Amino acid sequence: MKKIGILGAGTWGIALARVISNGGNIVTVWSALEEEIEELSTKRVHPKLPDVTIPKEISFVKEIKDACLDKDIIIFAVPSIFIRKTASIAREYIKDGQIIIDVAKGIESDTLYTLTEVIKDELRKDGCHENVRLVALSGPTHAEEVSRDIPTTIVSACKDLEVAEYVQNIFENTCMRVYTNTDIIGVELCGTVKNIIALATGIASGLGYGDNTKAALITRGITEISRLGTAMGCYDQTFNGLAGIGDLVVTSMSEHSRNNKAGQLIGMGYSIENAIKEVGMVVEGINALPAVIKLANQYKIDMPIVSAVNSIVNEKVNPNDMVEALMKRKRKTELPKSALDIKFENASLRNKRGIDMKRIITYGTFDLLHYGHINLLKRAKALGDYLVVVLSSDEFNWNEKQKKCYFTYEQRKALLESIRYVDLVIPETNWDQKRTDVHEYHIDTFVMGDDWRGQFDFLKEEGVEVVYLERTPEISTTQIKKDLNKN
Repeated sequence: MKKIGILGAGTWGIALARVISNGGNIVTVWSALEEEIEELSTKRVHPKLPDVTIPKEISFVKEIKDACLDKDIIIFAVPSIFIRKTASIAREYIKDGQIIIDVAKGIESDTLYTLTEVIKDELRKDGCHENVRLVALSGPTHAEEVSRDIPTTIVSACKDLEVAEYVQNIFENTCMRVYTNTDIIGVELCGTVKNIIALATGIASGLGYGDNTKAALITRGITEISRLGTAMGCYDQTFNGLAGIGDLVVTSMSEHSRNNKAGQLIGMGYSIENAIKEVGMVVEGINALPAVIKLANQYKIDMPIVSAVNSIVNEKVNPNDMVEALMKRKRKTELPKSALDIKFENASLRNKRGIDMKRIITYGTFDLLHYGHINLLKRAKALGDYLVVVLSSDEFNWNEKQKKCYFTYEQRKALLESIRYVDLVIPETNWDQKRTDVHEYHIDTFVMGDDWRGQFDFLKEEGVEVVYLERTPEISTTQIKKDLNKN
């Protein structure tokens, strides 16, 4: 039995309160609106969930400290625009090391922080909250269905897998299945941008377009989300999962989706203001537009659907004109990489596949390829049958490693693929993808140079052998660059 405080008494906060309470936990709910607390406490019914009775075990409080003090978990369930203010007033009652779950979806337009980053930033302003542990809980979940015990899946995302699993255990029951993910930024990004795509599908519906158009918007929408996310260092797998395509489908198609409904009204000719008023709840997709447009510009990512929605919402462009503009865009392929690359990778996997095949993986930048690299790859391949090389992308090198390569990613990839010891080359886009990679590619042995000794031992927990090989001492890329600069 855990003590849970929930900040926010909207439909999602109440639906989660009910799930947690039915799991045998002690739940306290706070709202900034005193009249809302009084009504919920006495009537035990939320006006937006009229057919659902709130369990008598759930307590409602008017003082935020009562929902924060002495709690195992605190859940932020207020709209995205109120996250920072709520964190500010709750700060003095939150202990350092506290597990905090954010269930709102959005990105702060000024800072471009995700909402867990907003909470962290606000709490740390007093210098006493350096160790709060933040979780994003997101997925294809409508409060209207969760509150009625309809089977639902959701993702508990945290950089610390142990914390994500702790939250998983609390929420897991017969009607809610919880998965974990360490890609918290990717999960939060999906939860934000999918609301904008849902606006687009709603607008299309309001204009009288059918299922073909909606399917196109959803499919190309997840492409836009993943394109931005991978540029930001998120996992590819996140976009194919519950927080990605799962949440996008339900938000874009469901009758419960306020973003979809708002879009329909806009497509039917309502003004933005009147559409929001008619929905009667916060339309997060509209709030998210400024931040997502800024991120697309910052990372130089083409997001035509997002841009079209922004033109309709913030620039008052006619929706029919934007549909025509989208359909007339320059022709392009759907494939994310060249057909030659795809055939090469598939052929490699097909030729090497076997029950007893031992798979090896290693990581690196491999710029200015030299015999030290070849020696490392040769010894790595000798440990098994199939060698996967994870090659740092140009964006990852520049943004995370602060390293500028002489050769581009595609050039370095081509060089590696020409080496007989290498069977497959895939991109490295963030520091944290190693756990995912070893499972996706069924890796037996993880190999790195001995200058990384001990830093990847955590992969042993995944059932992977970790080997650190001695580097060729007389050669290094850094030394080569220094020597060249002298001449």
